[in-house]
Amino acid sequence: MLPRPHDDGRLSIGLDIGGTKISAGVADARGRVVDRVPPVPSPPDETAVLKAVSALVDTLRSRNPGIAAVGAGAAGLVRWPEGRILSAPNAACHDMPLRGLLQDSTGLPAVVDNDANAACWAEYRTGISASHMAFVTVGTGVGGGLVLADRLFRGRTGIATEIGHMIVDPHGTDRCGCGTVGCLEPLASGRALGRYGSAAAAAAPGGALAALADGAGRVTGEAVTAAARAGDPAARAQLERLGHWLGIGVATLVNLFDVELVVVGGGVAEAGDLLLDPVRASFRRYVTAAAHRDLPDIRPALLGPEAGWIGAALMALDHGEETAPAPRPGA
Repeated sequence: MLPRPHDDGRLSIGLDIGGTKISAGVADARGRVVDRVPPVPSPPDETAVLKAVSALVDTLRSRNPGIAAVGAGAAGLVRWPEGRILSAPNAACHDMPLRGLLQDSTGLPAVVDNDANAACWAEYRTGISASHMAFVTVGTGVGGGLVLADRLFRGRTGIATEIGHMIVDPHGTDRCGCGTVGCLEPLASGRALGRYGSAAAAAAPGGALAALADGAGRVTGEAVTAAARAGDPAARAQLERLGHWLGIGVATLVNLFDVELVVVGGGVAEAGDLLLDPVRASFRRYVTAAAHRDLPDIRPALLGPEAGWIGAALMALDHGEETAPAPRPGA
C-alpha cells in the first residue's frame, strides 16, 4: 500500500548518482524540497564517488539539523535491499556495497536503489500517479520503473525493470553499452538522438542541423531538440525516429503489465509532444489488441531532473524500516 505521508518533521537526504553528475538535496515525508546543493560531476572511480557523496551529505547535514535518513538512487543494477551496485555501464561503480558504505560514513539509516526506481517513486508519490503505472526515463540512457498495485516492483533481487535493455531490434547494428545488440537504449536515448542528428547533418551539409554540429561533425541531442522546436523538419524527423523505438518499448511494457498510466521523464522528454506524439503513435501501432482495450495515457513527468534524488529521499523515509540492516562493506 502507498505509505501515508504525514508531517512528523522527519527529513532525509536524497542522492542521485548518475553517469555524468551527482545531485543531492533534502526533502520531507511528503516529498517537499527543503534544501538542495548544486550538482557535482560524477568522478571516474568508486573511491572518488564515495568521497563526493560524503561531502554532499556533510554539507546538507550541516545546514539541516535532525536528518533522519539518507537515500541514494544509483545508475545500474542495484541489489535490493542490500543496496549493492552490481554493474553500471554508464558509471564508475561496480560491485560497490553503497548502502553499507553510506551507513558507515554517515551513521544514518540508508536505502540504495536504482536511480530510475527512485525517480519513478518520486513521480508516484508527488507527481502523476496511478496504482498501476510505468515510468520511463530517457536521458543519457533509457531506464524505468513500475508501480504495481501501489508497490514499487523490483523483481526477485531488485534488478527488474531494466527497460533500456529490453530487446527490440536483435538484427540491428547498434551495440548497447551493456555489450548486447538490440537493446532499446542505443535506439531511444539521448545519445541515440545525437547520433541520429549527426548522421542527418552529414547528409545535408547546408541544413540547420549541420550548422549546429561541432568541429567533428557531431550534433548533441539537445541541439536536435532545439532545432525541432524551431521547426526544422530534419530535426523533427530524428525525434520521430526515436519516438518510434520508444513507442515499441512502451507497447511491450503495456502488453506485459497492463498499466493504466505511462509517465515519460528525463532530459529528452523535455521535447514534449515533439517526442511524445510519435511515441503515442508507435505505441498504438504495436500494443496488442489496441481496439479492444482501454489504452493508458502517456504523459510527461512533472518533477524534472530532481525526481531521482527526491525519490531517493522519500524511499529512505518510506521504506527504511522495511529493510534489514545493510551488511558491512566487505562482509
